[in-house]
Amino acid sequence: MAGQLAQLFINGIAVGSIIALAAVGLTLTYGILRLSNFAHGDFMTLGAYIALFGNLRGVNIWLSIILGVLGTIAGMLLSEKLLWSTMRDRRASSTTLIIISIGLALFIRNGIILIWGGASQSYDLPVTNALTLWGLRIPQNQLLVMGLAAAAILALHYLLQYTKVGKAMRAVADDIDLARVSGIDVERVVIWTWIIAGTLTAIGGCMYGLTTGLRPNMGWFLILPMFASVILGGIGNPYGAIAAALIIGVTQEMSTPWLGSQYKLAVALAFMILVLLIRPKGLFRSTI
Repeated sequence: MAGQLAQLFINGIAVGSIIALAAVGLTLTYGILRLSNFAHGDFMTLGAYIALFGNLRGVNIWLSIILGVLGTIAGMLLSEKLLWSTMRDRRASSTTLIIISIGLALFIRNGIILIWGGASQSYDLPVTNALTLWGLRIPQNQLLVMGLAAAAILALHYLLQYTKVGKAMRAVADDIDLARVSGIDVERVVIWTWIIAGTLTAIGGCMYGLTTGLRPNMGWFLILPMFASVILGGIGNPYGAIAAALIIGVTQEMSTPWLGSQYKLAVALAFMILVLLIRPKGLFRSTI
């Protein structure tokens, strides 16, 4: 049992790393744009499928992932231009924005089904043997996921804390009107927010595709763990979202010996509810 739990713990870290990448993008868009974007998971899927498009045509997987990132950023910026900027100008309510984001999610998902079909697919990669460490068999893709997630999180930390763009993003998140009066180019901050969110989300989608395969609805099934991470970690706090995503990933994976894999999502949400009953604002405060 101890060996099985250790194996599930490693699996949970890998799953949590994927959720963390996407959840950071989600919490950034909420913290800065006040947008609960239910299409975020489907943008994640879009990035993975664009990478698949390149990979199946002989493009190196790393270049394919870059292609997926660029495609996701383009899609997010297009949605900003056509939808979200217009809604902000009209001061649309949060309910209206949620409904629009759900419609956008359905549009993206059905577009993916139209182009790539509804069957599960996988990247064209050579088969690699799992590594054996301390008696645990760890697939190389899982190590890759954890390494990339750590690198992306460190890069995000540097950007938010030590660059002008990051400081401007934090200022806009604190008070958008005061930031505008102070001379900060808010529209530039909005564009950078979508670029960062699109990059992290697409990488997360590609990493999920590497470990489990691709399905048109995979992002939709991950949107609840993403929102759970955002809420549990303190809305608008990227570091809290990362920590909460890892906690949720480990919790849901380690519950499977007793409850089965079909209840993993329920366990994650139940854990979130339990924590929020004790700490209604989440584990961490908003710091972005």
